[in-house]
Amino acid sequence: MTTDYSILIDEETWAFIERTDRFYPPDAIDLSIAQQREVYDTMCRGFFAGYPEVVSSTDHFIDARDRKIPIRIYNKRDVEPEAICLYFHGGGFVVGGLESHDDVCAELCDGTGFRVISVDYRLAPEHLHPSAFRDCLAAFEHVASTSDLPIVLCGDSAGGNLAAAVSHHVRRHERAPIGQVLIYPGLGGATDQGSYLTHAEAPMLTTRDTLYYFKVRGGGFNWSTDPRFAPLNDTDFADLPATVVVSAECDPLSDDGRHYRDKILAAGGKAIWNNEPGLVHAYLRARHSVERARSSFRRIVTVVHLLGQGRWPGQL
Repeated sequence: MTTDYSILIDEETWAFIERTDRFYPPDAIDLSIAQQREVYDTMCRGFFAGYPEVVSSTDHFIDARDRKIPIRIYNKRDVEPEAICLYFHGGGFVVGGLESHDDVCAELCDGTGFRVISVDYRLAPEHLHPSAFRDCLAAFEHVASTSDLPIVLCGDSAGGNLAAAVSHHVRRHERAPIGQVLIYPGLGGATDQGSYLTHAEAPMLTTRDTLYYFKVRGGGFNWSTDPRFAPLNDTDFADLPATVVVSAECDPLSDDGRHYRDKILAAGGKAIWNNEPGLVHAYLRARHSVERARSSFRRIVTVVHLLGQGRWPGQL
């Protein structure tokens, strides 16, 4: 199935895609893991937008039994936070860390006034599933046990998967998250139908890419029935926190967001799905150069803020 992206994608977004592509050789997933990380880190530095003047961060570790989990805590000057946003970065479970989404977290802190905590979870293939999930769960448990503030889980791409997985695991915890915001998440949907076919060759992320990352994360094992790996395949969608899913139209993962929303609504929960027209995977990096991405990021900041205050946005 062929999709005409020359119609769907505007000039600003094409410029963002071309700028990103300049960092990447063709078929980047065929590079070694070390080479992929080097290319990704270079690309992230190239897009780094700096911090808002009123935001500062400090690095810490969470003690989690046999390991220490690095975290970065963002605070806004002269603001008493109303909530905590626990952020899990994207990167296909293979690349990324505290630096890759540093400016995104700083701007999220500035826009909400919340304390934002970014988690440097372990990456595959050195640490296979469920290592990343366990680190994110440990981070949630640490925050829940050391603060009385409401917690909003947030993540993009792989991080959206991890945020949802943690939400499913702790939904009946006495300090369960008050909300979750999932940004173009991959949630384990069927890759032989829907957007995985319509957008199989999308710019920025292809269906082949998604299959590669899930294979690396799982070590070649089929974890598709494990909700810690594929939250969309859980059998129970009751009692989940208020959920906002923001997908990109030109992304094989977009239907995952729609199906996830539908399953939460069917179970009696609150959920919104917004499929951003003409945008592509990883468009958060385009928030300073593409008007569609800028508007979407503003809406994301708004819904994180509303959920942290215990308010339901109703619509995006």
